[in-house]
Amino acid sequence: MDQQLELKGKSGDSMAGNLGEEDQTQIVKEVQKEQQNVVEATDHPKSVPKKMKQLQHFRHLEHPLVFNEDRIYGKYCFGCNEPILGHSYSCEECKWNNTFHHKSCAELPLGLLHHPLHPLHSLILFYEGTHHPEGEKNNCEVCKEMRWEYCYFCYQCNFKLHIKCGSLAPITEATEVHDHPLTAIWRWMTLACDLCGKEDKSMPYLCTTCGFGIHTRCAHFPGRLKVVRHDHPLNLICSLELHQSNSEFCQLCFQKVNTNYGLYYCSRCNFIAHLDCAISWRNMEDINLLEIKEKEPVESKAILHEHEEIATEIKHFSHEHDLKLTNEVPNNKICDGCVRAILTSSFYSCVDCSFFLHISCTKLSKIKQHPLHQHPLTLTYSKRSKFRCDACYESCNGFSYHCQRCGFDLNVHCSLTSNRLTHACHEHRLYLSIPNHKQKCSICGSERYQVFRCTTCDFLLDFKCATLPQNAWYYQHEHPFSLCYNPEDDSGEYYCDICEEERDPKQLFYYCEDCSYPAHFKCILGEDPNYKKHK
Repeated sequence: MDQQLELKGKSGDSMAGNLGEEDQTQIVKEVQKEQQNVVEATDHPKSVPKKMKQLQHFRHLEHPLVFNEDRIYGKYCFGCNEPILGHSYSCEECKWNNTFHHKSCAELPLGLLHHPLHPLHSLILFYEGTHHPEGEKNNCEVCKEMRWEYCYFCYQCNFKLHIKCGSLAPITEATEVHDHPLTAIWRWMTLACDLCGKEDKSMPYLCTTCGFGIHTRCAHFPGRLKVVRHDHPLNLICSLELHQSNSEFCQLCFQKVNTNYGLYYCSRCNFIAHLDCAISWRNMEDINLLEIKEKEPVESKAILHEHEEIATEIKHFSHEHDLKLTNEVPNNKICDGCVRAILTSSFYSCVDCSFFLHISCTKLSKIKQHPLHQHPLTLTYSKRSKFRCDACYESCNGFSYHCQRCGFDLNVHCSLTSNRLTHACHEHRLYLSIPNHKQKCSICGSERYQVFRCTTCDFLLDFKCATLPQNAWYYQHEHPFSLCYNPEDDSGEYYCDICEEERDPKQLFYYCEDCSYPAHFKCILGEDPNYKKHK
């Protein structure tokens, strides 16, 4: 094993550039002989449980990499820079991102004796980001690019292949993608893929039986997966031709789908999704498909009925003192939970601390499953430290629905926004859209991945605009302001009465009808409208 580690160290970091053909071939033969043995974890009792498969990897010699049977969410393979969608290896002790590998990338041969693209000399595996033995870095012979990933290298010819470009793995069995075996074609070529329908340059897989052609990336799509916004697993299908479906829109991005090409589909619910939308880390759920059960939603909805008795005094996790029900007329009071103005006469307060909560904010669910995230979120409270909401990208404090595992945060108002939205700023229903590219909000022009989309006229609304308060106070004005979506008149000249600068008539603004007083929403709400300042 010591000899194996020595060889791996040479292949991974730096090796003398004057290796002869005999020496290089001998190294490859010895490496292949003791190639990354998979053993029971008895040598490292503190790092991994017994009976778990492990291997000693040349890029992480400190500890063994342990086999993960379940999918690891949100990680990219250190070997090929592609997202991990299936089995993987990682270090249980370090938890570093650069220890995560696809199973196939972790188990790559450290040496190749006879590669079809370079049969004269043997090739040795190394990482492109490390020091190059010759002091210079060259591009891959196939893709003509330089990328930080694993490569096979000939030290005599300075010949290099990325592992994806030099893959020898044919798809020898029928898969979810195609009924016949697929063969890798050793030519960098442009192909219109029969699965995704896109034209791209790659070394494709082809079916010699029927001429079916597919990109390398598409050939490894998972046949079955689960997305956050649907209760059942989705299956990969090549088209909707054989299914009784009249769906036109992807249920994840709400843009049209081409039913002649590959989709992810639930036949029970007629739920369809684009390939890229379904495998996006924003949409794919981090779950073991074997453990899926019919279960109740995580969130227990607390509904305040009209005749439900309201406690006069409560103890809430967000404050050290008891909170008492107050029936006084509020005067520019801000809720410490949702950080919005209190406009109703009944609310909870701690007078000594100037701490206030809407009644509805005391009824929020402690645990919530939200369509923007793969894991259950827990209600937490932050008084002075800021967090950034991952939906509206605003700086906030107060209540947050937080994922301890991922550091994901939602403020109260974004967490209460549903998949389908009826908003006063637009005449049609809006749907939560999360594709793999940014989309521009039709109101403010900000570009976001998650927006609300109109399938009738392609109107887009981001979370920031969708969650602006309908009513707000301004500290130098006696009346509350209402959020307006259309210009207050047809004069053609629109100004803010606070900053006295011009207003864009297409932008939302606040308006006091009693005083005919228009203002920018930033002038009313301030730069950080979701952050409450404390003395």
